[in-house]
Amino acid sequence: MPIVQSRVNDSAPALTAILQHVIDPVITVASLFVIAFLYGVPFEKPYVILSIIVFLLSLVVFKEADLCRSWRDGGLRAQSSSLLISWLAMLAILLFIGYATKSSEDFSRRVLLTWFVAVPILILLGHSWARAGLRKFYETEKNTRSVVIAGMSDIGQRLARRIAEDAHLGMSVKGFFDDRATVRLENGAQGDSILGRLENLAPYVQEHKIDQIYIALPMMQEARIIKLLDDLRDTTVSIYFIPDIFFFDLIQARISDVNGVPVVSVCETPFAGARGLLKRLSDVVAAGVILALLSPLLLLIALGVKLSSPGPVLFKQRRYGLDGEEIVVYKFRSMSVCEDGDSIVQASRGDARITRFGAFLRRTSLDELPQFINVLQGRMSVVGPRPHAVAHNETYRKLIKGYMVRHKVRPGITGWAQVNGLRGETETLEKMQARIDYDLDYLRYWSMALDVKIICKTIILVFLDRRAY
Repeated sequence: MPIVQSRVNDSAPALTAILQHVIDPVITVASLFVIAFLYGVPFEKPYVILSIIVFLLSLVVFKEADLCRSWRDGGLRAQSSSLLISWLAMLAILLFIGYATKSSEDFSRRVLLTWFVAVPILILLGHSWARAGLRKFYETEKNTRSVVIAGMSDIGQRLARRIAEDAHLGMSVKGFFDDRATVRLENGAQGDSILGRLENLAPYVQEHKIDQIYIALPMMQEARIIKLLDDLRDTTVSIYFIPDIFFFDLIQARISDVNGVPVVSVCETPFAGARGLLKRLSDVVAAGVILALLSPLLLLIALGVKLSSPGPVLFKQRRYGLDGEEIVVYKFRSMSVCEDGDSIVQASRGDARITRFGAFLRRTSLDELPQFINVLQGRMSVVGPRPHAVAHNETYRKLIKGYMVRHKVRPGITGWAQVNGLRGETETLEKMQARIDYDLDYLRYWSMALDVKIICKTIILVFLDRRAY
């Protein structure tokens, strides 16, 4: 019997899975059609094209915002915030497309403005109705799948708690099977007691018509797992295996396959497939718009750098980019020197190397603006771990565990560490360790909503952070 490998959310009933994938795109497109109809605007070719673009963007943007997560993870307020940020990000992409294609004149302003406001409200209402309907649907036993867990390990009990917390999974844990008679359920785990030893699992499954088994035994117990699978060959139960490798510090852990061979991702970039396309598209749109709007300011800053001190306008430094490859990063020169050797001293408060005009640029982060050119070149991203000088990389990669993992993504102009108080000089190993911890958290939990949140917090910090130098 083959082992079906899946995450809990991926094994949700078909009705839940379908709703989670299509409810937001359908509401977004349907609302555009209805609003156009109410205003008496014909739904012609421009609106049809817009609907197709919106539907495809919604499939990715709203999925990455994880809008279908249970409200217990943050409440309606958190759900609304995530939705609003994602919708604003999508509108920015649509406005850029309209500007670039000069097609914005093909649409009714009243229709678009009403649509912009209505979509977040309608999606929240749609989620509320869908959740209420699903909860009612799964209240009946015939629509709920019965589950038992083989092994009362920590991960097995965690799984039981997660299932109990989310009624929309349509699952009910009946209990555990384990050979350790002294094991007892932790508080919060579903089920009254251990149902028996592993050898009793197959007869119990057949007698009680169990739908799913989750094997939560340590991988080192290979003989017991093989024996258990052999016992279950005479049943029709679905079997899922939870490898205890997920207790390690993983980055973007997931299960996939290579031409039919199952593999477990231990350390992977969050920007694979459609995520990577979405990230790159948002980078190009943001960098293009910013450079176009701020081009007069860029020229003024370049002139100010040239007149304030001798030397080049741009400071170029070698840094590590995606996959640890060496890149050249641009900044407006803010110092009287352009260091890029094997030993580089970080700028500190009151540093004599910083010019008067350079101090202003650094305090307002205007010296970073040329890095939007790096973004268009594909060397950097708008949001990501800040790139360090090559000399610093070679030092800290030997001192901090997991330091180089941050290079699984393109470096950013701003990052999660910077908006959490770790901007500028890292004069101690502890500060650098804290910065790396935030960088790795960014890789673990990336979403478009998180990127927009970081950008908003960066803008606020530029105006309010008095500690910058």
